[in-house]
This record gives sequence, structure tokens and C-alpha cells, in this order.
Amino acid sequence: MSSREPAITGEIPGASVANAATVADRPGTGPGPSGVRPSGVRPSGPRPSGPRGSGRGPVRSGFEPRVAGFRASLRYAATRLFVGAVARSYVRLRVDGATRLPRGPYVLCFNHQNWTDPLLLLAVLPREPRVHVLGPKEEDMARGWRNRLMGWTGTPVPFRPAKDDLLGTTRRVQAVFESGGLLAIAAEGRIHSGEGVLLPLSEGAAFFALRSGLPIVPCALNGTSWLCFGRTIRIRFGAPIPAEGRATQVAVQGLTERIWAALHELCQGYPDPPPPGPFGRWFTELFNEWPEGSRPAPPHPGGA
Repeated sequence: MSSREPAITGEIPGASVANAATVADRPGTGPGPSGVRPSGVRPSGPRPSGPRGSGRGPVRSGFEPRVAGFRASLRYAATRLFVGAVARSYVRLRVDGATRLPRGPYVLCFNHQNWTDPLLLLAVLPREPRVHVLGPKEEDMARGWRNRLMGWTGTPVPFRPAKDDLLGTTRRVQAVFESGGLLAIAAEGRIHSGEGVLLPLSEGAAFFALRSGLPIVPCALNGTSWLCFGRTIRIRFGAPIPAEGRATQVAVQGLTERIWAALHELCQGYPDPPPPGPFGRWFTELFNEWPEGSRPAPPHPGGA
């Protein structure tokens, strides 16, 4: 497999994997070596408060994942119902390998061809464990209606572009796992064209899995390169890949290569669909963000 460059989504922001493992294991900076904070231990220092006399807690930055509480559960359930109904009214969803999914928390690594990919996963995955998605990379999740809407659903685990957000991202991910949730990562770091194509993966998925000792499930979505009414979307779940040992550079690289091989195999056997009509083209590209500025021609599948 060719050498990998840091990607946008699924990367470990701000530091190398080796430095991340070292920083995250320092006393007082995060969970212990097992990745779980001892029960009863709370951060030291004064508790932040809201404006004087407001009677409210600290203003949410939008960066802490909503993992507990009645409102969070209600919003998540409403989001699943709405997304599932819309998805199934527009396309046909074919799911393979759902019996392979673990019952507890795990890391889900999926390929990324369209802005709807995380929503389709939310529509087909079981209600439990709760789905959280790594990203987006934003400086302020409280700005913009899209960021606020994503935050309302309780599914994103955002991270800041700044170099100093490594520890904060690790803690947010660990909070998801401690709540019993799963973390979905588009480890290619960007969308691409080509149903059988898989770009090099960033090392974030392997790092978080090794850090927590949780398995990784590869997941291939095919048919989302063009969204056409009534077309079949195939979603394949592979066998869980165990993550054992410390999150060293060598271990992370080796596990990333195993994930790429398993995910690449799952992506095969689905031909590139023809472009749809005007509405389908508009809907497909509605929130796509192409690094090239526009949709490129699909590369040859063997070129990944």
C-alpha cells in the first residue's frame, strides 16, 4: 500500500500517532492506559458557571458530544426515524453482514463518496449502540445552521483545526466509548468518485481502536456516488478486526493497512452508476465538498 498523508476527517489532529499515545497517557491529562477513567474521579479545579445570576451552566461550545440524558436520547431517536424514513422513500437500502456487528462499543470505518453516507449509516445501524461520527473539522460548532443542526442531533464528535486539540478530541472520543456508543470514521478524509476506489486511510481509526482496545468494523457504502430515485444502495459490514496492544506507530500503521485491505475488498463488485437527471444531480452534490472544486473523473479502481 502506498504511503499515507494526513487526511481531513478521521486524522488525529495536531500530532503524530506516537506523540498522541504519549500525551494521552500522561498522568492528569486523560484516561489511563486502559482508556477508561477510574470511577468517581472528577477533574480538579473550580466548576465553570454561566453568567452571574443566570442560573445556567456553562455555554456549550458544541464540541462536547451529547452522550446521555433524556433530551439527547429523544433527539437521537427523532433523528433516526426522520433520516430512515427519508432515505427509504428515495432509495432502496440493501444491508449485508449486519449480524457481524458487535453489541457493545466499537469503531466503524467506512468509505466516503457522498455527504449522505453518515446519514445512511444512521438509518440502517441498530438503535444501540448509539452512533457518533468523527467530524466535522470546525473552529466553532455554534456558528452556521448546519453545525447547529448536526450538534442538535447529538451524533457528531467534532474537532478543531488548531494544533492543540489532540487531547480534547481524544477525550471526546473516549466519552463516546464510555457511554457505550460507537464511533464512525470516514478515514479517507474526503469524498471521492469511483465505486470500487478506496483512497489511503488516515490513522485515526486505528489509533482510537488501539487506545480503547475496541474492535474495528469495516463498512463499504456503494451506490452513493450518484443519488438516483429508486436506485439500490448497498451497505456491507465486514468482520470485526481486533485491536490489541498499545497504540505505537508500528501498531497503528499495521492495523491501518489491515483495515484498508478489508474495506477495499468490501467495496468491489458494484459498477459505477450512470448520472441521474437534474434533480438527482442537484441532490447528490447538495453538500458535497470537493477538494478539487468540482467532481473529478473517477480514477481506475486499481489505482487506489
